[in-house]
Amino acid sequence: MALVTGAAGMVMIPPASAAADLTVAAALAAQDGRSASVAGYVVGQPVATDSVLRSGFTADTAIAIADQATETGTTRMLYVQVTSGFRASFGLRTNPGLLGRRIVVAGQLTAYFAHGGLKEPTSMSAGATEPGDYYAAAAGRTGPALRAALHGIIANQTRISYAQVWTALQQTDQDPANASNVILLYSGRSQSKSSNGGNANDWNREHVWPQSHGDFGTAAGPGTDLHHLRPEDVTVNSTRGNKDFDTGGSTVAECPGCRTDADSFEPRDAVKGDVARMLMYMAIRYEGGDGWPDLELNDSVTNGSAPRTGRLSVLLQWHRADPPDAVERRRNDVIFSTWQHNRNPFIDHPEWVVAIWG
Repeated sequence: MALVTGAAGMVMIPPASAAADLTVAAALAAQDGRSASVAGYVVGQPVATDSVLRSGFTADTAIAIADQATETGTTRMLYVQVTSGFRASFGLRTNPGLLGRRIVVAGQLTAYFAHGGLKEPTSMSAGATEPGDYYAAAAGRTGPALRAALHGIIANQTRISYAQVWTALQQTDQDPANASNVILLYSGRSQSKSSNGGNANDWNREHVWPQSHGDFGTAAGPGTDLHHLRPEDVTVNSTRGNKDFDTGGSTVAECPGCRTDADSFEPRDAVKGDVARMLMYMAIRYEGGDGWPDLELNDSVTNGSAPRTGRLSVLLQWHRADPPDAVERRRNDVIFSTWQHNRNPFIDHPEWVVAIWG
């Protein structure tokens, strides 16, 4: 194993015979014409040595990848040539949903756009975004056995503070079309990252699983778990309050497509599945064995302070009607790679919802 000084500092470079994929940092430090396989997240379309488009893509001939899905510094990006045979699947103009996805590309490590690059790719793939063995313990299981295996996998996480959540949400919920903004969960509005706080029209930290449903507060644990914390308009967050999820009610101001009544809240169609999978994650992650309450889903909308949230039958409908999309997968990747180092299994494997809840 060699140590090479590159743009990112001292980087370990595996020998040419190593089977492991290089990081982007390692690839940038090894611009010597060797053939290598590199894994990274798609972060834009290079158009010049120090310029990358993150929206309004103009061509399918190049992509930039980085070690973090939220990377904005071009010096930490690898510029990848997309030759004609790969453009239909990996060109950003044709496939804008690739932004934020993890891919693996093999080719020649050499300058492209007068920048650290990879040219003449021999393979490009965008498969499952989790490490290959992450869910090994869950393979072939179903029902209670699958539930127990998934809990054991995702309980291994890095806990963050409630103050850190502000910074994390600016990355996890970044607007793909505007790196200065976040997308609000229920409202769908793109809003400046800096306009967070407690005043009207600010955005704040929405607990999709209400804190009061189990009384877990904001100490590191369920109260700070990014897999269910999202940015939301202060007023809309207040309207949702600690209500369970169901259909029907009156329209919600500043939240197109949302409805609410005395005991339930219905989000817009585009995020109904997201909401369902966030709650399902919480029910599997927090089983009562690590000092936190045993969170469970049920078919009630009158759960009060019990560690329960519903309505399960409706959440199952929402999961089926609104499957995981590129935005949801990217968010899962950022939480895994940068913050908590655990994943929401129901984004990676939607079929496991049926295997556990039917």
